[in-house]
Amino acid sequence: MSQHAETPAPPAVNTPDPPPVDALIVVDVQSAFVTGEGAVPAAARLVDRTTDLLARARRDGALVVHLQNDGPPGAEDEPHTPGWELHHPVEPGPRELVIRKPYDDGFEETRLGGVLTDAGVRAVAVCGVMSEMCVQATARTALARGYRVVVPHDAHATQDVPAAPGISELVPAATVSRVAAYALGSDAEVTVRASQVTFTAPAAG
Repeated sequence: MSQHAETPAPPAVNTPDPPPVDALIVVDVQSAFVTGEGAVPAAARLVDRTTDLLARARRDGALVVHLQNDGPPGAEDEPHTPGWELHHPVEPGPRELVIRKPYDDGFEETRLGGVLTDAGVRAVAVCGVMSEMCVQATARTALARGYRVVVPHDAHATQDVPAAPGISELVPAATVSRVAAYALGSDAEVTVRASQVTFTAPAAG
């Protein structure tokens, strides 16, 4: 019997730390999506990561934008219902604000674009829920508008895609999130960890 040399293990992936960003966009981290029976499977991790990102963005003077989705009547995020409320306390001021949105894309029919332009923002970190919907849509428009976009892989989440007979088995939420980020293309930075994201004040800040 011939002897075969063991196949060496592949080298570890070492994603370099990205340059600082000057804005943090927290997408739809609302009570309905991170607490209770309707929470995303990775809710605890998501809240831990977004809490840390918020603390460091505030400390370093970055612009912080909380996007808050206005769901339709009867939805779990219907305006002014408990599920619609933002999970993270907001520290209102010239560098932190809440922008309500009616669509997945945080730029569509909102003042987000003007806010970023007025602040002189050049690079954004996008986190929150849901990965394949509001996070992806907002990040995609940010890319289209010329911003450098970082989507830390452990700071966005979604729900499982349920099984559909004749189509597929259940697709785990973690897989959905990974594919959603990958679909943004090579211009988005989607393999860095939340802990690797650093912040700086925007040009007009």
